[in-house]
Amino acid sequence: MIEAVNVLTDGLVISDQSGFFNVEVAGGQIITCRLRGRLMEEARSSDIATIGDRVKVQLLEDGTGTIEDVQPRTSTLSRALRTSGRRGEGSPEREQVIIANADQALFVFAAAHPSPNFKMLDRFLVAGEKSGIGQLMIVVNKIDLDKDGDARQAFALYEKIGYRILYTSAREQTGVAELRAVLKDHTSVFTGPSGVGKTSLLNVVQPGLGRTVKEVSKRRAEGIHTTRDSVLVKLDMGGYLADTPGMRHLTLWDIEPEELDGYFPEIAPLVTQCRFNDCSHFDEPGCAVNEAAEEGRIAESRYLSYLDLRIELENAYTIS
Repeated sequence: MIEAVNVLTDGLVISDQSGFFNVEVAGGQIITCRLRGRLMEEARSSDIATIGDRVKVQLLEDGTGTIEDVQPRTSTLSRALRTSGRRGEGSPEREQVIIANADQALFVFAAAHPSPNFKMLDRFLVAGEKSGIGQLMIVVNKIDLDKDGDARQAFALYEKIGYRILYTSAREQTGVAELRAVLKDHTSVFTGPSGVGKTSLLNVVQPGLGRTVKEVSKRRAEGIHTTRDSVLVKLDMGGYLADTPGMRHLTLWDIEPEELDGYFPEIAPLVTQCRFNDCSHFDEPGCAVNEAAEEGRIAESRYLSYLDLRIELENAYTIS
């Protein structure tokens, strides 16, 4: 057991439950911590500490600790959540950080059962591009159900854009070795919609892993998800993985309508070619993005996703 001392200890936040943080310190010991007072005040408007954060901890005599400082983040994958009560300080939305300091994100969708929701995938990718995470990948699970190859053909669009795709099957263990190699020695977030087989896939990556990441309380507090629905798990092969529960929706956080085009890799290079600097890429004359979509140089599905998200963001920023 680590004895209480008057110096700060480095730690890694691996779970967060209703204001209590499990922090891994030297030697793999897990210390339950709370935020220092000033940090608790800041946490009303955003997740000041979350899984993946590197923190400075003051160890206490009773074996618990206090998080005294949170180190600057290299990446932040977030979503917006509706709030009520004290959390969010009266704002209708509050930032929930899904994971901090991940160096890669794997967005998991199924080839079938359920059919892939590409507008949802585009939403995840925009959030990923915003996050600062260095490597974004798409995992297409249940590929054994893609008998006619339609799913591979549909996802090929994203390979053309530049995203790496891993085709997997938990049942037949297709692509599992490649997935293990991708996860090894990285801090990864593993997320996607419900029903895509994430838990089964994790169990074949590492026995019991899917069960481990599900051993997180699903209790809720008033008006806000204060219990972290994900946990950072140390992998036997090296590295850490954060699994999140299946998401029905992901509301983009801190993206203004005018900057959305920069998070679509195939649209961003065309923006400077538009006639107007403030082009929204709907139907303005001289719009290079609209022209590229009409000519098929931008996939229609991706262009429509951009338009839908742009409208959503404009509505969110409308002052009533």
